[in-house]
Amino acid sequence: MPKETINVATATVPAAVPASRRLIWWGLAAITLVVGYADLWRGGETLAPVLLVLAYCVLIPVAILKR
Repeated sequence: MPKETINVATATVPAAVPASRRLIWWGLAAITLVVGYADLWRGGETLAPVLLVLAYCVLIPVAILKR
């Protein structure tokens, strides 16, 4: 009985790529939150609100809705 061969050049990996992209979005959101709260803690009045709004209103929803 001959063994079946798999052509690696045409093989696809359906679940690995989207999962890594979702993790990238969550990582960006987490880093933005940490930097925003760190700047807020040190008294930042301009950069901190921009980063926190970006994280909460853009990056986290994109990370949740991205499929």
